[in-house]
Amino acid sequence: MTRWFVSALLAACLCAAAQVRPKPPQPAQTPPASQESEDLENALSEAGTSPIEYLRAIEKHLAKYPDSPRKAELERAAVRAAMEANDDDAIVTYGERVLARQPDDLQILDRVIQSLLAGDNPDKARRALPHAVHYEELLHGMQLASGGHGGMSAAEWKDQTDRAISRALVYQARATGILGQPGRALTLARGAFETYPTANAAREIARWEERLGHPEAAARALADAFTIPDSQTTDNDRARDRGQMGALYRQAKGSETGLGDLVLEAYDRNLALVHSRELALRSGDPNARLTDPMQFTLGAVEGEKLLMPSLRGKVVVFDFWATWCGPCRQQHPLYEQVKQRFRDNPAVVFLSIDTDEDRQLVKPFLAQVDWHGPVYFEDGLSRALHITSIPTTIITNPRGQVAARMNGFVPEKFVEMLTDRIRDALAEHR
Repeated sequence: MTRWFVSALLAACLCAAAQVRPKPPQPAQTPPASQESEDLENALSEAGTSPIEYLRAIEKHLAKYPDSPRKAELERAAVRAAMEANDDDAIVTYGERVLARQPDDLQILDRVIQSLLAGDNPDKARRALPHAVHYEELLHGMQLASGGHGGMSAAEWKDQTDRAISRALVYQARATGILGQPGRALTLARGAFETYPTANAAREIARWEERLGHPEAAARALADAFTIPDSQTTDNDRARDRGQMGALYRQAKGSETGLGDLVLEAYDRNLALVHSRELALRSGDPNARLTDPMQFTLGAVEGEKLLMPSLRGKVVVFDFWATWCGPCRQQHPLYEQVKQRFRDNPAVVFLSIDTDEDRQLVKPFLAQVDWHGPVYFEDGLSRALHITSIPTTIITNPRGQVAARMNGFVPEKFVEMLTDRIRDALAEHR
């Protein structure tokens, strides 16, 4: 738990207290708001940065002030603290209260489901199942909705939401199986793996194959879990998969003879599966999963796409802007002044990179403000270059490495500052 988190909540609580309007005198048994604020401030101060102590302080405060006007805020803080402390019981208790008010909070929804399914408790599984179904519904809605994707391309967004949908189906499989429907659980687990092949989905298949009395099929599923590339799988996970896979295979075959072939088959199968998914992703987005900006392909507002590899060996100046950005408009004439200084130097290339989520706005805007020259869409470049605000100017050296970054601009200094940084980048080639 960071000190910032504690301080932010405390400040918010105190601010809320300051905005409470005077009320008629209350009965003696109801402490005034100022007393509650003082008690809360003291309790949180004593808790320090420990998420466990922070959670306990909130719980004691809510017990003392069950009708607190800040109850919703405090319960939300309690579930956040419980998540940091990995306290499943508290996550469920406060998480379900928060979800009753805000059922679409994905992060809390995910953790509540996990905590409910931490054991094979039918009552908790019964409560988890509708949460897991709602989780899947929310993700499908996010996947289909138009609009921004948090800096991701449409293909990357689908890839990420597919993975989350797979997780939602794993949750449904677990809850359904605990409730006595292993066949239905197996179908859901297989659907999870087909939606997005992860080690967790494969493990869930193995769980229900074993429960249904199919040890060899369970071993095959664990071979998938063992071999499929998955950044969320640890070495301990793989060691556990290997041990369970061997035990199940011996149960089915009497020994581990042939197990190596089973693993190799899984490796080949999953390598082909991942490669196929990668090709499908790249067919919709040539920049998917690229991290080197100089490998990108950028779409143009008008004209042909720009292949960034064609600019290797040059100093590239990226101007990230958007139609709605007032400072970007103010910066533009200054940017044009710098371009004029290097107009006769073919080793310097200026790229105007639009970051608008609605691309239909860009062409009319350019005509309205009378901006000239080619304009390209960011097409994932913001992610690769870690653009978090605009206007931002990035200069790369002839080796394609970032040589300078200018977040925002100082009007009276911008022209000289950018000029100097471009010259420094050119000097790196000598």
